[in-house]
Amino acid sequence: MIDIHENVAGSIINGEERNGEREELAVTNPYNGEVIGKIACATTEDVHDAIDTAQQTFVQIMKKMPAHERSAILRKAADRLKEQEGAFADILTLEAGKPINESRGEVIRAIQVLRFASEGAKSIYGEQIPMDSAIGGEHQIGITKRVPLGVVAAITPFNFPLNLALHKIAPAIAAGNTVVLKPAEKTPLSSVMLYHVLEEAGLPKGALNIVMGPGQQLVEPLVTHKDVKKVTFTGSGAVGWKIHEMAKKKKVTLELGSNAPNIIFEDGDLDIAVQSILQGGYTFAGQACVSAQRVYVQESVYQAFTEKLVAAAEALKLGDPREESTELGPMITEEAAERAQSWIEEAVAQGAALLTGGHRKGAVLEPTIIGSTTPNMKVVCMEVFAPIVSVIPFSTEEEVVAYANDTDLGLHAGVFTRDINRAMRMADAIETGGVWINEVSVRRYDHMPYGGVKDSGIGKEGIKYAIEDMLDTKFVGIKLY
Repeated sequence: MIDIHENVAGSIINGEERNGEREELAVTNPYNGEVIGKIACATTEDVHDAIDTAQQTFVQIMKKMPAHERSAILRKAADRLKEQEGAFADILTLEAGKPINESRGEVIRAIQVLRFASEGAKSIYGEQIPMDSAIGGEHQIGITKRVPLGVVAAITPFNFPLNLALHKIAPAIAAGNTVVLKPAEKTPLSSVMLYHVLEEAGLPKGALNIVMGPGQQLVEPLVTHKDVKKVTFTGSGAVGWKIHEMAKKKKVTLELGSNAPNIIFEDGDLDIAVQSILQGGYTFAGQACVSAQRVYVQESVYQAFTEKLVAAAEALKLGDPREESTELGPMITEEAAERAQSWIEEAVAQGAALLTGGHRKGAVLEPTIIGSTTPNMKVVCMEVFAPIVSVIPFSTEEEVVAYANDTDLGLHAGVFTRDINRAMRMADAIETGGVWINEVSVRRYDHMPYGGVKDSGIGKEGIKYAIEDMLDTKFVGIKLY
């Protein structure tokens, strides 16, 4: 186990750390501002070296490695991560400010991602083409092979620094690719620990390379390099679509933001809905792209639901994320919390009702519920990425569908109803990449397809789907004599 606190963490290229004569950035605990480590920022030359190394390793090793060996590496990595579960949870809480119980949950999911990818490596199939379906195709055999792309550039956010990194790294390795990872500069230490887990599991040097530092300096040379064949990015829409432009002809997967609608009909179970929205709105201080932000409640149950949700939110335990009892910790920075608080104040000034919360201490923003909103308020029409939930009454099914779809975003939605016919109508009508019935929008399992429509992104994650997108289909034809 490498102690990431001992030294300045540098970029890792071909198995060697680069941390000399480079600008250093502090990594701080969002709760108390304590410096928990430092990183040495990569240069453009480092980025090019990382890609060159990844390309050489792909050609010389990874594209030739049998599927069972790739599978074994991923399985061993899952086992090693399981052995170090506590240490990984601790670092996630320190660098991201995530309550310790949520950090443990992220590590459990990360282990599962590696295991899914291990199985996926052994499940890559081509097919036989019936050549004689075409005139002149007699006495010919056609087959397809699924072949790896080469170098995958992976750019990850701060909110799930371990699991979202593995959603890119694990399928890339399963498919036989190599990776250059650019983790968020606020949460890079878990990526260093992850590198060593994969190295200990037998991943060849150069198959995974990490470049550290701010995206403003590193993303363009990473994304535009000729040897990068695919870019996979999770983060803000503004950055994501700029990356899409820079990537030009490369394959691109973008997992961007949303302002997820969650709809509670009068025949839904209110107690289940309240607990679901509580989790969906305030897990990791609402810093998830599928966080329950817009909650539409049918008028007949609006008052009852709102009272229950307010009481539940006010009962949440705020504080130090390292404490077992803490349910809501800090946002990633005090600046982020200040921005969220300003949106609350702006909504109230525009006529919204602050039902609970709204106060801030440092980076910790109280779980907030807002009523009497209008569609053009930032807390409704934009992504808040904070522990803020707007509760909005509606009358009819048609009305709430219009509300839900009145956005340029579309990642996930939740619908609470006992009527299966209504449930299926809503699943068809809501313009999002995924719709949950009797579950909150934030729910994600790591083997399911996950991705948005409209400005929420392109492509799908989920191990099977990510592996497929990290492969090319090659045709091989044989003429028989």
